[in-house]
Amino acid sequence: MNPKKSDILSKIILETLREKSRKGLEHARKTMLTEKIESHVIRTALEYYVTNWGILTHPAPFLIAYEAVGGNPNEAVETQAAVVMLSAALDIHDDIIDKSIVKHGKPTVVGKFGQDIALLLGDAFFVKGFTLLGVCAAKLAEGKRNEVLQIVKKAMYEVGDAHALEFDFRGKINADPEGYMKILKMKAVTTEVSMQLGAIFGGGTNREIKILTKYGRILGTLAALREEFIDMFESQELNQRIQNECLPLPILYALQGESSEEIRKILSKKRITDDDIYELLELVLGSEQIKMLKKKMAYLIKCSNELISEVKDRKSKSLLVQLTKSMIEDL
Repeated sequence: MNPKKSDILSKIILETLREKSRKGLEHARKTMLTEKIESHVIRTALEYYVTNWGILTHPAPFLIAYEAVGGNPNEAVETQAAVVMLSAALDIHDDIIDKSIVKHGKPTVVGKFGQDIALLLGDAFFVKGFTLLGVCAAKLAEGKRNEVLQIVKKAMYEVGDAHALEFDFRGKINADPEGYMKILKMKAVTTEVSMQLGAIFGGGTNREIKILTKYGRILGTLAALREEFIDMFESQELNQRIQNECLPLPILYALQGESSEEIRKILSKKRITDDDIYELLELVLGSEQIKMLKKKMAYLIKCSNELISEVKDRKSKSLLVQLTKSMIEDL
């Protein structure tokens, strides 16, 4: 088992997500870089962030839902860019809260420029994202316009609530895995809303919007669970989780099993090495608790497939099936 394992979705799925995100990301990048910013350090931080932009988990599902209800993707770029900006704001603020210095092998804005600059940059993305979303929503019928604003407002509150609840789990080796699972499901609201907005702006029926909204929550939950597994494979990520965040969910579950003492011994070390990860992965992934967790993930995939059975566009339906299925690959 390789402790250097990275989050490798199937190449086809990954390339599809990149292509679905491309126009929205590019429009967001150009829009942000045209903003007048006198502070050299903020400008540098902005350029650094957009140069390394790789957010796929929100703009791609937005466009997939948009197309699934029959929307023209060429008309979605501006709204997708707004979703990208709001996602960036949440991403940067998450790094501030979690004190994430490095992510996926690269320094975060927090790690490179400090928390103060990261906070200001995150706020800038929030302001621009909400402003652009308001402009796009103004083109909708009045009822839908108000609905969009309420949906985003509710989602932001749920994300904030999830982070606040997560504080109680930090640094606790005996944290309740079911309680942390609830938090991950709450955070999945961001993917849910991305797909909900895609279906609304794409002109979907109430039934289509409802289906894709529910699917979005499942996809977001599966993506979050996948990330929990992946964080165990990288010593840098795992040490970050141990020091500043909650332990990955699979470890919390495995700590309730027969290998609890051996796992605790590894986690008690000042620094987890790659050799430690070999042993930890064997203990965690071989536990009955993780087998049950994977069964839960498989059940969620089954539920998502049943949901989208009503999606009319065959190409979109096929992609939606592949998306959730890919979340459990190689785990």
